[in-house]
Amino acid sequence: MAVSGEVDAPAPVPGDASAGSSVRPLRSRWLGRVPYIEAWDLQQRLVGGDADHLLLLEHPPTYTLGVRGEAANMLVDPTSLGAELHRVDRGGDITFHGPGQLVGYPVMTVPGRRGGGLADTRAYVCAVEQTIIDTLAAFGLASARLAGEPGVWIEPEGPRPRKIAAVGVRLRRARSMHGFALNVDVDLDWFSHIVPCGITDKGVTSLRAEGVDASMREVVDELNRHAAVHLAEGRPVERADVVSRSSATVGDLDLSPFSRGEGPGDAIRPSRPTRGREAAPDPDPTSSPDPAAGVPVRLKGRLAEAGVSGGLDLATRKPEWMRVKLDTGPEYRRLKQVSRELDLVTVCEEAGCPNIFDCWNEGTATFMLLGERCTRACGFCLVDTRKPLVPDPAEPIRIAEAVERLDLNFAVLTMVARDDLADGGAAIVADTVGAIHDRSPGVGVEVLISDLKGDRASLDTVLASAPEIVNHNIETPARLQRAVRPSANYARSLTVLARSAAAGHTVKSGIVAGMGETFDEVVATMADLAAVGTSIVTIGQYLRPTTHHLPIERWWTPDEFAEWKRIGEDELGIAHVESSPLTRSSHHAGSVATGVRDASSDSVS
Repeated sequence: MAVSGEVDAPAPVPGDASAGSSVRPLRSRWLGRVPYIEAWDLQQRLVGGDADHLLLLEHPPTYTLGVRGEAANMLVDPTSLGAELHRVDRGGDITFHGPGQLVGYPVMTVPGRRGGGLADTRAYVCAVEQTIIDTLAAFGLASARLAGEPGVWIEPEGPRPRKIAAVGVRLRRARSMHGFALNVDVDLDWFSHIVPCGITDKGVTSLRAEGVDASMREVVDELNRHAAVHLAEGRPVERADVVSRSSATVGDLDLSPFSRGEGPGDAIRPSRPTRGREAAPDPDPTSSPDPAAGVPVRLKGRLAEAGVSGGLDLATRKPEWMRVKLDTGPEYRRLKQVSRELDLVTVCEEAGCPNIFDCWNEGTATFMLLGERCTRACGFCLVDTRKPLVPDPAEPIRIAEAVERLDLNFAVLTMVARDDLADGGAAIVADTVGAIHDRSPGVGVEVLISDLKGDRASLDTVLASAPEIVNHNIETPARLQRAVRPSANYARSLTVLARSAAAGHTVKSGIVAGMGETFDEVVATMADLAAVGTSIVTIGQYLRPTTHHLPIERWWTPDEFAEWKRIGEDELGIAHVESSPLTRSSHHAGSVATGVRDASSDSVS
């Protein structure tokens, strides 16, 4: 019997116990299905910090071989099975990870112990095993340890001992990584291609094979309760779960209606500067007060899965703090003219940024690479999603010329997602950074990139061009990822940021508020960003662009944005949090980047 193995509804998210408190929570994150190498890189970054995380997830079919593992225990070529094989620095031999298996990576400071000794490691392994043993007991399944063999076993002293959970950890300097793999409803045939854990005379089992009908969600909930006892040792466990794709939406990326030829929907905002097209006038608020009017049915379904219903009526007026004064000054007109002459696309126009007049009158703009059509359709974004055109190889030169002609001190480059390209568009981004540096030495460059499909080599291409700031927006808390940006995922975004920080770059990310998140979920997201090395975070209010986009769930107040800034900087240690209703990812990018780099240099000296 097959199940998705993904958490299928959001769990309540308690308040962040670290905000305003000296008690550090264990941050438990259900991440859904994550490629092994991405989870590996995310762990590598987290283990170098001091935050405590419990990463819970599934992997696509993957075999891993520990440091003392024998390659001969992999009985067939894993690629012939559609699986990957990775040698890793944990204890143990070979094991399998795949759908229907709950994988847990506690990346934490081992409480009450001093790092790395054999006794410490064994005590920690016992704590991990006991977490699993107590979880299984909650479902009426008795399990225990087997002398001399790590892991959790069914009937270890009986005639047919069988392993239900593998455990393999690394503990160094009191920090742990790797963890456990608990078979919930995994296809056990995957284990027939290996000698599991190097043990030839004992079998493998799962909750399902033992007659326990438990969903992955139920197992995750129960495991978190026992992790609070044995791993967090009584400290609070802060939950943040990525909502799964239900059976009705698996594989459906729900490209927005205008990508299917249904038009862009009615504009919600007043007319704004547009690239060759006029925005529709404000809708008559009395004719369609339903906040979900025009929202695609599938998008409504994903919102409901995430626990979001309704939203503000279309007739609801913007609060005064969201109103932007029209100011088309001389610098605005000059930048607009240059971008037209060089046939450039600016995200300032394409995304309807409310700060366009402010930034352009200061002579600052964000250039959008790889055309104006995106291969993804996020629920909040106005960028066109029709089939993209072939990239223009001359685009980097044109943008470098614009930067020079405008005499900019700092250039921001963003990009549409180009999943149609093998490298996701990385080469064009890197070439543009290089062209700007060659033509205008001393000009700083920020790149705001997509996740590049999680490909490490593509990201390395961008990083090798030496941008001063590497920005990738996580956009929204874990619970809302599926509804807000169905073609991306929370773990991958954290991995992109972790890899960039590990390579020595100043890293930046952004959150859009007002789509159904709670205050504490924004704090939890900032905590994750801080843990992977993010130095700059932007938080701004969502503005619904058309009736085909996500409803606005609420207007956050300036005081609430100010409190996020305080918590992010003072309590989570982020170097700079730009947080206000009108903040956008690139607003004040140059001055913020300069301030963060100067502060970093001062701390080093």
